[in-house]
Amino acid sequence: MRQPRFTYRSAFHHCMNRGHGGEAILAGDERKQVFLDLLGEKVIKYHMRLLAYCLMDNHYHLVLQNASGRMSDFFRNLNTQYAFYYRKSAGGRGYVFQDRFHSTIIADDDYLKMAIMYVLQNPQRAGLAKSGQTYPWSSANLYSKKKRREWLDGDFVLELFGGSRGFANAYGSEALEKLPLLATAFGPVLGEENFFKRALEKFDRRKEPDAVKKRRHDDYDFDPVEKVIREFEGKHGIKVDDLETNRHAGKKLRAELMVRLRDLAGLTYREISEWELFADLQYGSLRQLYQNARREFYGK
Repeated sequence: MRQPRFTYRSAFHHCMNRGHGGEAILAGDERKQVFLDLLGEKVIKYHMRLLAYCLMDNHYHLVLQNASGRMSDFFRNLNTQYAFYYRKSAGGRGYVFQDRFHSTIIADDDYLKMAIMYVLQNPQRAGLAKSGQTYPWSSANLYSKKKRREWLDGDFVLELFGGSRGFANAYGSEALEKLPLLATAFGPVLGEENFFKRALEKFDRRKEPDAVKKRRHDDYDFDPVEKVIREFEGKHGIKVDDLETNRHAGKKLRAELMVRLRDLAGLTYREISEWELFADLQYGSLRQLYQNARREFYGK
């Protein structure tokens, strides 16, 4: 298990992820729409506050607020579901995303506006759209009330820019080539030193005794689900889809996979129960199955 990501409840972030080896995992309107539908679904499910997005052929950008404190859980679920869809539609094997998602914590106001414009103007920098011209797979044209999405906080963004005219002026300005990031031991920060110190204090509060007791495992970054599955398949020389759970050997392998998904990928029992492989098991029995399997395979 990796150390907690540098975040805290209510922190703003610029996040991105790209296809493994630069693979165009979002190429084509159909794939972008599938990802966008999943994005909206997960924003609502995990109570994120989405401010901006941009989908390119081989990567995506988001600006969001970690409103619920479950950002890692949000990305794990989003990326995993899209990875399964992509492998099923495109074929092949191996990783879909390059690695864990990258995140940069953002100071308020001016730096937040900078991050939003950096994301929305990505197509202009890539030569896919002219200055001020909307790109169909970004949120740039969704801030008017007529086109608003329930999972995009357009009111907050327009207020941040001083209204629709202020937003339009910023969007039509010259695209920023890169963000002025502050390098720290905890990763890049979009803000000044005094903001970083305040953010670090909020992050460190989670290490206090009372906070540790309350902190969810979702605060940590686990291995991607697809990596856990790939290692499991490599170890046993069998694809997960080929497990025969009507036989003792298949049930035993399924139990081991469940332990790996819980311990290494950080999936919840609810998330595991949604898998077709575990569909014949009652949700209430998963905890006992996990505990029994963990004792059998790891002696604890």
